[in-house]
Amino acid sequence: MTTRDMIENDQHLGNDALHKAFQSLAIRLQENCARPVEIVVCGGAALILTGLVPRTTKDVDVVALSTSEVLRSPDPLPDDLLLAVAEAAEDMGVSENWLNTGPSSGEGGLFQMGLPAGLEGRMCSRKYGPILTVHLIDRLDQIYFKLYAAVDRGGYHIEDLLALEPASDEIKGAALWAMSHDVSAGFAAILKDLLGKTGYCDVADEL
Repeated sequence: MTTRDMIENDQHLGNDALHKAFQSLAIRLQENCARPVEIVVCGGAALILTGLVPRTTKDVDVVALSTSEVLRSPDPLPDDLLLAVAEAAEDMGVSENWLNTGPSSGEGGLFQMGLPAGLEGRMCSRKYGPILTVHLIDRLDQIYFKLYAAVDRGGYHIEDLLALEPASDEIKGAALWAMSHDVSAGFAAILKDLLGKTGYCDVADEL
């Protein structure tokens, strides 16, 4: 079964399809004589590839780029990468936006607002050929991002967060980080309500 068949049959990327998508992207980068690129992936794709949550995802969220172990904003993505992403999308029969900077787009993006301290040291990495390196964020950083997103958008972000089974100290750290990104009273109220409803009343009382 080809990568196109795998995705057209489901319209979602699972573990095998994600690996094949990155392999296709790496081939296109190499064919185009592109410069080496290192992307930092969060969200569903990272949850799947690290085995933390068994599910599928519609796209790959790039939260940062990495150069010599220094993280930088991914917005906008390099032209070489954008071209290869579009070409790989054609290979797979999916949207050109299958790999995007959604989490770190604009002034209010995660990278622009500040990533959790030590994130770069917790990442695990996979190389696809000599040009493409995919860094996957750690479980702790997923907890931070998922709590922040759950307060803002709810839905599957809450399911992902609970599937990670955070300890109270991990949730408290995530909550304090989230509150540093949105200092409004409304955000704090929704956050505390969410914590109470998901079994973290002790943490909500401490905030």
